[in-house]
Amino acid sequence: MEGTHVFLFASVASAAVASVYDLRSGRIPNWLSLGALALAPVAHFAWSAATDGVDAGVSAFGWSLAGAALCGAIPWLCWRSGSFGGGDVKLLAATGALCLPRTGMTIEFYAMVVGAVFAMGRLAFHGTLLRTLANTAALSLNPLLPKRHRRPVPPEAMTPMRFAPAVLGAAALCALVHPR
Repeated sequence: MEGTHVFLFASVASAAVASVYDLRSGRIPNWLSLGALALAPVAHFAWSAATDGVDAGVSAFGWSLAGAALCGAIPWLCWRSGSFGGGDVKLLAATGALCLPRTGMTIEFYAMVVGAVFAMGRLAFHGTLLRTLANTAALSLNPLLPKRHRRPVPPEAMTPMRFAPAVLGAAALCALVHPR
C-alpha cells in the first residue's frame, strides 16, 4: 500500500473514533488528537526514510509539520472567536499532519462544507436558522469593531454543533476519490 493511502486511512480512522466521542460527549480526547498530531511527523519520517532515504524522511517530517500548521490555523482562529471547539482544532491539525498540506486542506475544506450544509439543515428544521445566522454575523464582525460597537452574543444563544462527523465524512470522501 502506498504511503499516502496509509496516512489517509489513519486520518479516516482517527476521525471515526473522534466522531464517536464527539457525538457521545461533545469532546474529542487529547490522547487521540494530540497522539495523532505527535506521531504523524515521526511516522512520515520513518516511512519516507525507509523507502526513499533519510533526506526524503526529513522532508516528509517537515511537510507533516507544515500540514499541521496550515490545517490548524483557520480552526484556531475560529476557536479564538468562540465558534470552534479546541478538540476540533486539534483534530484538524492532526489531519493535516497525517495527510500533509494539500490533502489536509482539502479535507478541511470539505469538512467545512459538509458541516455548514448539515448545520443549516438542522437549524432550519428546528426553526433557529435566522437567529443563528445573526449571531454568526455578530461573532464574525465583533473583532473588527471598536469595543463600544460590539454586540455581545450570550452563550445560551449559541447552537453547538459536533464537527468531528463532518471531518470523518470529508476524510472518507477524500479516501474514496484520492487518485490511486
